[in-house]
Amino acid sequence: MVVAAALVGVLYTVGRVLLEPWLLGVSGARRLSRREAERLRPLLSDCAARLGLPGEPRLLIEDDPVLTNARAYARHVVVSTAVLDCTDEEIAALLSHELVHWRTGDEVTSAFIRGVGLPLVLVHALPAWLMRRFPHPATDFVVFLFFWPVLLTMRYLVVPCHRRDARAAEYRADAGAVLAGHREGLRSMLERRRSFETGRSGWDEAVCATHPPSELRLDRLDRPVPDPMTDRAATARGLDELFGGTTITAVGTRRALLLVGALVLVSCLGGGLTAAQWAFFRPQAAVSDYFGALADHDGREALERLTPDVRAELGDSGQLARMVAAKDYRPPTDVSVTGVERDGDEAVATVAYTLAGEKLTAEVPLRRDDQATLGLFHGWHIDAAPATLTLPGGPAPLTLNGVPVPAGEDGLAVAVPLLPGAYTVAGESNPLSETPARVLYVVPGQQSVSGAELTPTLRPEAQAAAERSVRSYLDGCAAQAVAVPQGCPFRYYTGGSTVKKIAWKITRYPTIELTLTGPTTARVSTSYEAQGSAQATGSTVGYFGTTPFTENETFGVSGVLSVVDGTLTFQPGDD
Repeated sequence: MVVAAALVGVLYTVGRVLLEPWLLGVSGARRLSRREAERLRPLLSDCAARLGLPGEPRLLIEDDPVLTNARAYARHVVVSTAVLDCTDEEIAALLSHELVHWRTGDEVTSAFIRGVGLPLVLVHALPAWLMRRFPHPATDFVVFLFFWPVLLTMRYLVVPCHRRDARAAEYRADAGAVLAGHREGLRSMLERRRSFETGRSGWDEAVCATHPPSELRLDRLDRPVPDPMTDRAATARGLDELFGGTTITAVGTRRALLLVGALVLVSCLGGGLTAAQWAFFRPQAAVSDYFGALADHDGREALERLTPDVRAELGDSGQLARMVAAKDYRPPTDVSVTGVERDGDEAVATVAYTLAGEKLTAEVPLRRDDQATLGLFHGWHIDAAPATLTLPGGPAPLTLNGVPVPAGEDGLAVAVPLLPGAYTVAGESNPLSETPARVLYVVPGQQSVSGAELTPTLRPEAQAAAERSVRSYLDGCAAQAVAVPQGCPFRYYTGGSTVKKIAWKITRYPTIELTLTGPTTARVSTSYEAQGSAQATGSTVGYFGTTPFTENETFGVSGVLSVVDGTLTFQPGDD
């Protein structure tokens, strides 16, 4: 019976750990949004570093704007949205507390205990549900008559022993938060919780409580501990003792022995191996990990889910990883694997997802790994190359999600690989023109992407700047006291006479038209109806003496307006 109970406990624990993401999703936990991640993940990483943890659990959140709560599981830490209203110090204290629970495996131990007594737990669940569902003294009496051995055993033996261990774990987690340097944040959280505590009278509130009284937890915070900022050696010794040193508590010792025994038993169980293969090494797991990495904006992790042959063809993937990590990138959402067709070492997964607000489906090919993990398990990788976006060549640089894409040499096009999701392609913006951005959508299994042909448009303020530049040029022409100003669009025809004195005056400036010839150049022209005029006054010396004159000349302006050092510059000419 003891061996059978241990086996059931191991299988139950392994099942809880493997199904933990699904169970948390069913209970309402979800991935963090970008805003929530920017607030919480840096704090989680800092707390893990202060506690000397080699890694950190995945952080999830559940929508509860009222109750400030957090819970550590075997692979995850779940916090409520009410935590976002706390200060950074309070959040750090809460996360440090939960990281200690996660590191010491408190949830794994609890799962093992529930598994060992699984028949008793399942039988106890029925009367407990009936008494909650139909709260009446008559109902309680009838249920007690039928289930009194189970109710008494759970209420007065199993639950008190388990809850005593849980309360000791809370003190240990508090000590870890203090060693991480968040004593004041934890104190603030406990002071707030204390105001909501009720009296601990009765068996359930006192003996079966999951947490010690907040006042006793606050009392332990006043005990002297090394300052993590000044006495790092003592802090390190405290962490060693907390996480498994020679002075570990009896509770931690029992937990360690239970976990070691569980691992030994699991290694002997073919069922456990089958469960591991089903959870981690099947095609569905590879697809979920691939799209999960995209949801986390982790381009490098997503590329690791591709087959080695596909990754080798990509070459340097740093640019693609930066595009996926950019804030403008939008991954597919609501991803679910609806079916898998397997043929030997190859498989095709049918994936349902949402992109740009549309529900779509796609087929994702997979290939089984040649090498086995631990000599037992063969994983799967995505056997589909990223889609290729062909960008036009030329000097105008383009960006994808804000990441510059190198232009092709000698006007040649550039091929850029893209993973599934939405990308924003944008062109150059300068004082003369602007290029409206365009969103491109890449679906799984797509081979090529089009739509990156961006057309620059003239800036509204460029017309006024061009007119000012042209007027300055014409004013310079009018300042030349000669009949034929050099490089100017107007002149006085002397007819063979000698001009003794001449002065120019612009009486009407021409209206110019701009036509873009490139992102940084535009052709300047003047229509016949929009020509300007200049007046020449002076005198000529001929056979009959000196003769004064006044002549009006009409003219147009042509040339090129270009961006030079960030400034619009007009260059007259026929081009």
